[in-house]
Formats: sequence, C-alpha cells, structure tokens
Amino acid sequence: MRVFFLFCTMVVALFFGSCNSQKKVTYNYIQGVSDTLVKDAIKNFEPVIQKNDLLSIQIYSNSTKPEISDALYNPPALSGMSGSSGGGSGSSGSPTHGYLVDIDGNISFPRLGIIHAEGLTKRQLADTIVSKIKDLENPTAVIRFLNYRVTVMGEVAHPGTLTIPYEKVTIFEALGLAGDIPVTGIKDKVRVLREVNGDMQIGTIDLTAKNVFESPYYHMQQNDVIIVDVKKNKVKQTDQALVFSRIAFALSLVTTLAILYNIFK
Repeated sequence: MRVFFLFCTMVVALFFGSCNSQKKVTYNYIQGVSDTLVKDAIKNFEPVIQKNDLLSIQIYSNSTKPEISDALYNPPALSGMSGSSGGGSGSSGSPTHGYLVDIDGNISFPRLGIIHAEGLTKRQLADTIVSKIKDLENPTAVIRFLNYRVTVMGEVAHPGTLTIPYEKVTIFEALGLAGDIPVTGIKDKVRVLREVNGDMQIGTIDLTAKNVFESPYYHMQQNDVIIVDVKKNKVKQTDQALVFSRIAFALSLVTTLAILYNIFK
C-alpha cells in the first residue's frame, strides 16, 4: 500500500510540473516598441487590382444634367455578367453587379472599349478612364472593390473567409476578425499566400517583431490567405493529456481493486 501511495504522489508531481512548464510558452505581439518608434513606419497603402476582381465604377461630371453621364457611361445594372463583357453598376451603385476583371486583366467599359486594369490601383485606373472621356466636362471616376476578401486558416479561433467592406485591412485586423491567435499558435512565423501578376508568393511575417509595420505583408491585399501554424508542444500536450487520462483510469482501477481486496480478504 505504501508503494501505491508513493506512485500516486509521483504522478501528481509530474502532472503539475508539466502544467507549469506549458504555461511558460507564450508570445506577445510587437515586442520592444514604443509609440515614438512607429510614427513614420506605417506608409500609405493602396491595393492593386487583380484578375477576377469585381469593380464598381461610377462616372460623374460637372454637367447640370447627371442623366447625361449616366446614359453615356453608367448603364443600368444588368441581371447577369459574363466575363469582362458584363455591364457597369447602375447609377444607384448596385452592390451585386460590377465590372469583372478578366483572365487577361482587362475590363470592357461602355464607349471606351477594353481597358487594362490588372496591376493598377483604383486611382490609376480612374485616371486612365478619365483620360479617355472626351464628351463630358471635368469627368471623375469613383471606383470601389466589390469582392475584397481575406482568408484566415490554421490555429485561430474562427478560421474562414472574411469580406472586408472598407477595402483596407492590416494583418492584425484580419486576425482580430478571425478571433485572434491562441497561445497554441505560432505568432513569429505567420505565412501569407498572395497572388502577384499571376504568380503565387508565400511570405512570412513576424507579428512579435518591432518592425512588423515595415513588412510587405502587414497590409492585406484582396484574396490574401493567412496561415497560422500550431506549436509543436500543442501536439505534445495532447499526447500528455492522453497519457494522464490513461494513468487516471489505471489509478482508479487500482484503487477500486484495492478497496475490493480490503473488503473481501
């Protein structure tokens, strides 16, 4: 019996020692940074247009009759779209229709024909469109993304695809929308999959580094995929939990047998 109690004491000590060692494993965001160090680090960011993007494009002018620009360049929303030949958004800015950037990176715009959009920012595309309009007084173009999405996968609370309505999001905001990275996730080697000019890039960003704001993956681009890996010790913890559950079952069985032995001996 003395051996049995000694065995139980060793198991309990091992269990709590393991728990204490697990609590030491943690990472914090943006370590070693004061507010004065990052004032000039965050630069203006504007996403570039990619293939398969859906754009809302509205044309305005100084004309006292806005129906003129609507009739020329803002046709009513169509009931469907097919490739880049789909019609533009209606004057009401219907969110379900827009200009689809085709596999060649082009859009087909009323009266202006084929316009290359891939690789341009919204401002650059607006300038390109306005430069081609000759029959309106001081035309302007307002462009919005209709399908700005970021996908978060791996060791986060709520993995999935996020629709970003404001067209600008940092990796911290995207992870916040996904419920944040738990202590079992790796924060110093977060991977970002990004398509650039038809090629898939895989970048790594350290969310604990003080210069995280300077990373090209700090600002998200549409269709980016964030992958958070799980720490190796989580697998070990799972294995340890399984071992401890088996030990607990064995102890329970031994205790039951010991009680039965004392009763019926």
